[in-house]
Amino acid sequence: MVYSDFKKGISVMIRRTLLLSVFALASACGGPGDSADIPEAQPAGATSADIGNHVVHFSAQSTDQLPPAVAREYNIVRSKNRAMLNVSVLRKSDNLPVAAEVTVNTVNLTGQLKNITMREIREGREDSDEVVAIYYIGDTTVANREILVFDISIKPDGEEKTAAVRFKRQFYSD
Repeated sequence: MVYSDFKKGISVMIRRTLLLSVFALASACGGPGDSADIPEAQPAGATSADIGNHVVHFSAQSTDQLPPAVAREYNIVRSKNRAMLNVSVLRKSDNLPVAAEVTVNTVNLTGQLKNITMREIREGREDSDEVVAIYYIGDTTVANREILVFDISIKPDGEEKTAAVRFKRQFYSD
C-alpha cells in the first residue's frame, strides 16, 4: 500500500515536471511582441512624390530580384548584397516621361556614406524615335538588415527649381 502511494506520487511529480518543462519551452519560443529574429511586417512606404508640375516615382530593391536578362542588358550585378535605386519623372499634365538632373546622397543609420552614381536609361519604340520611358538607376553595396536613407535631388528639364525627396528602405541579404 505504501509503495503504491509512493509510486503514484512520483508519477504525478514526473507529469507535473514534464508539463512545466513543456510550458517553459513554449514560453521561451517567444510570441507576438517579443523581440525575435524575424522582423515584423511594415506597411509599404511611399513610392512617389508630387513636386509641383511633375511626379517623381522611386524604388529601391536588392539587385538579385532583377531578372537575369534585365540585369545583363543594363550591366547590373545581381546580388543580395547590392541595392538598386530607380527614379523616374513624369509630367503631370500629360503623364509623359521627362528628362531631369537626378543626384542622390545615401547614408546608412550609422552615417556611413553610400556612393550611388545615377545613369539615365531611355526606352523607345523600335519603329519610331518616340521615347516611352526615361529613368535613372544606380546601385551600391548593402549589408543584411541595413537601412539606407536616400536623399534624391531632382531638377526636371524646363524647371528652375530643384526638388528634394527623401525615403528609407531596409535590405535583407540572409
